[in-house]
Amino acid sequence: MSAPGENLRLNGDRLWDSIHEIAKIGPGIAGGSNRQAVTDEDAEGRKLFQQWCEDAGLTMGVDEMGTMFMRREGTDPEALPVYVGSHLDTQPTGGRYDGVLGVLAGLEIIRTLNDMDIKTKRPIVVTNWTNEEGARFTPPMMASTAFVGGIDLETAYASKDLEGKTFGDELQRIGWKGDETLGDRKMHAFFELHIEQGPILEAEGKDIGVVTHGQGLRWVQCTVTGKESHTGSTPMALRKNAGRGLAQITELVHDIAMDNQPNAVGAIGHIEVSPNSRNIIPGQVVFTVDFRSHELDRLEAMVERMKAEAQTLCDDLGVTFACELVGQFDPPAFDEGCVSAIRNAAERLGYSHMNIVSGAGHDACWINRVAPTAMVMCPCVDGLSHNEAEEITKDWSTAGAEVLFHAVVETAEIAG
Repeated sequence: MSAPGENLRLNGDRLWDSIHEIAKIGPGIAGGSNRQAVTDEDAEGRKLFQQWCEDAGLTMGVDEMGTMFMRREGTDPEALPVYVGSHLDTQPTGGRYDGVLGVLAGLEIIRTLNDMDIKTKRPIVVTNWTNEEGARFTPPMMASTAFVGGIDLETAYASKDLEGKTFGDELQRIGWKGDETLGDRKMHAFFELHIEQGPILEAEGKDIGVVTHGQGLRWVQCTVTGKESHTGSTPMALRKNAGRGLAQITELVHDIAMDNQPNAVGAIGHIEVSPNSRNIIPGQVVFTVDFRSHELDRLEAMVERMKAEAQTLCDDLGVTFACELVGQFDPPAFDEGCVSAIRNAAERLGYSHMNIVSGAGHDACWINRVAPTAMVMCPCVDGLSHNEAEEITKDWSTAGAEVLFHAVVETAEIAG
């Protein structure tokens, strides 16, 4: 297939204006956004996106998970479409760009093709995946996970928020429960543009991240059990302090991640201490270790080392150690052809670029299981995301969208 010429550029100002227009819906308290999945604010944002898409001549399909598919026809009615998109839902105190950039850049591709009267052989479908964030209902990336069969529809519908409301009921209430059978769509390819959510591109002075892999993860829930006793009257030598087990395993997890650099991380996030009293030595601590790497063998080796060495540490302390795997996602390697289309587009357009591994989960990581997939990343200031202070520049958004534009159009093939 022939590549689009480097003079084919989109309207970065219009994209930027659209990003900030939709941010008026569900505004945060500090300049960001609060459009959590299947809330009234989410519904309002969807309606605006739908209107913009229909103004651009797109037709809408909505599946049983509420995912929006906005289609521009191609000249070949038999050709599988090229999909492009991300998500419009946000964290409770989210930024303006996480997810939104990728959806609206997809729309801007369509608008620009319309402006230039360019037709593609393959249809192009701009997609808004439901509940990527998982802030209100778990799991995150819910709709894309369900699309590829990673979670069944009934389980997704039964997910409850903190008020006990279910995802299925709320999706129905806001009017975005579609009738299209989940997962029925076939894709020629899928592309997603996203802010990096990390500091690497900005630190390296690069315009574009060519995402070659996503990180896999292992969540290991650990339980250290000692003996509750009085902090004042129990001699130091006779204590069985579960808190010391937590402390030493915390350092162990850090050391394991550091020994597996680059592109490996590890930390302990969720912690429950029992009885959590000021004057009682902890009798039990339950916590979750989060390891991530884009290399499966490395990821599994990190977990095995932690389990073995944590057991030894706890034996030395006179406390017991137990663990179980409570979450896992194998690292995806993105399609070489799609990745090359992104890299070639960056070079053709004169943007500096580097290969990068996505440190966060994205819808593309799941869709990669059923279609050739790749991601484009642009920098964000200080790597800050999931925060109302999240910030990018208009130049960064334009560069990322133009690379996405070229990769999508090359893959969809300009009709001759």
